[in-house]
Amino acid sequence: DATSDMAVVSRKGCAVVRVHRENKEKKKAQKKEWELAGTNIGNIMGIEKKEDDDDKGDDSSFKDDHKFAEVMQEKNEAVSEFATKHTLKQQRQLLPIYAVRNQLLTIIRDNNVIIIVGETGSGKTTQLTQYLHEDGYTDLGMIGCTQPRRVAAMSVAKRVSEEMDVKLGEEVGYAIRFEDCTSKKTMIKYMTDGILLRESLRESDLDHYSAIIMDEAHERSLNTDVLFGLLRNVVARRHDLKLIVTSATMDASKFSMFFGNVPTFTIPGRTFPVDVLYAKNPQEDYVDAAVKQALQVHLGGLPGDILIFMPGQEDIEVTCELVAERLGELDDAPVLAILPIYSQLPSDLQAKIFQKAPDGVRKCVVATNIAETSLTVDGIMFVIDSGYCKLKVYNPKIGMDALQIFPISQANANQRSGRAGRTGPGQAYRLYTQRQYKDELLVTTVPEIQRTNLANVVLLLKSLGVQDLLQFHFMDPPPEDNILNSMYQLWILGALDNTGTLTPLGRNMVEFPLDPALSKLLIVSVDMGCSADCLVSAYLKVSHGCYP
Repeated sequence: DATSDMAVVSRKGCAVVRVHRENKEKKKAQKKEWELAGTNIGNIMGIEKKEDDDDKGDDSSFKDDHKFAEVMQEKNEAVSEFATKHTLKQQRQLLPIYAVRNQLLTIIRDNNVIIIVGETGSGKTTQLTQYLHEDGYTDLGMIGCTQPRRVAAMSVAKRVSEEMDVKLGEEVGYAIRFEDCTSKKTMIKYMTDGILLRESLRESDLDHYSAIIMDEAHERSLNTDVLFGLLRNVVARRHDLKLIVTSATMDASKFSMFFGNVPTFTIPGRTFPVDVLYAKNPQEDYVDAAVKQALQVHLGGLPGDILIFMPGQEDIEVTCELVAERLGELDDAPVLAILPIYSQLPSDLQAKIFQKAPDGVRKCVVATNIAETSLTVDGIMFVIDSGYCKLKVYNPKIGMDALQIFPISQANANQRSGRAGRTGPGQAYRLYTQRQYKDELLVTTVPEIQRTNLANVVLLLKSLGVQDLLQFHFMDPPPEDNILNSMYQLWILGALDNTGTLTPLGRNMVEFPLDPALSKLLIVSVDMGCSADCLVSAYLKVSHGCYP
């Protein structure tokens, strides 16, 4: 309902954020604006300003300096009380998935495709790959596990390497856009779904994999939905490949039917009770309400870390600054370590949320929906849910996809509240009323493939030899008009010819992880001698920045 309270707030935005944006524009730094050191958010995170590196040699690399693998070699990650009392082996054996290990391996041996349902924290992401390795699947090829987000792929790979007592990047590695931490020894590979999609361009049958795990399938990202269709065909051709689809939501029947009524296996959960508390009245400013609630929890004295869900980077930064500012106004307030996490944050700074806070210091993690299912941060006992998230939708005014704020779904809300019950009984504060939860939130989020521009998908499928796109197996087929409009856009750009076949220009455009229009811009700029200017223009046009 476009007239509902939450829909109106999502369109208007947050007043506190608007004021912050105006002030930021006035004080914008003239040099090195991309650096966090010296900014409010940088000061809150304790980032020290480094010496000017303009004089460094050409060997200096921003990417090398900010690699997740390098940062996480330090053994100072956060440890819960549960983790301190048990060895890694004992922790593995106490996970819910361990109790059903033998039954799980039996059903995997007997079926090429299987759907596994398990709540976040059941151990499916870290243990499945190891169980398959221990059962001999790595003798036949690599085990791949896809994640919707890069930080999840990195953090899970690190955890599995520790449990197997191997160096990260050797037997266990990860691959994300712009960072490949694998080697010839790699047997277990965690990656974003976009990486596997790109690999399918080079090797359509993915022959070097013996098993592929599609993790967090319930998130239904665009890449995941395309992979579903491709892997369905690969499994039909390769009878030696095992495909495992995992979901944190209980509605797995749709996945099962898509792959031909394949069996579903449910892992019993291990969660503690969570007390869900709703707002008494609708909140007009979710950032201000979240800050007040966070301070109330922090000053209340109960132990446990806080997790605040916000729609995007700007909301997160304002929330962090306001919490720090208001806490600083109080006399003798307990110390609070405030840690933001969002996709544009460099990998080394994302790793901070896993690092141990000083003794007696509570952590307050402010995150996007990346922390709903993809990440597990030990010690979270309090969740504050703003009720909003950012979704990618097609904007006809600019002819491209854009991130816009929308109310979350009921499924999202339940996932968020569940994060408070991972290591002990917790509390979830929903900054919306119970009536709003029932009447204004959709049951599940609309799949990305049904709300975004499909030009990139069409280009990719054409490069994979899919001629009739209307016959391609989508779990939720996008509107036919969307596909036809995307084909028309690609024809205008010269990526498709009059018969709908991929042109040589189109094949070059596929190599760029960009909107097709930007891909052509960069290709044409080489001949016209203006590549540097076009690179800057393309970077500014990409709404999510240079991070995947």
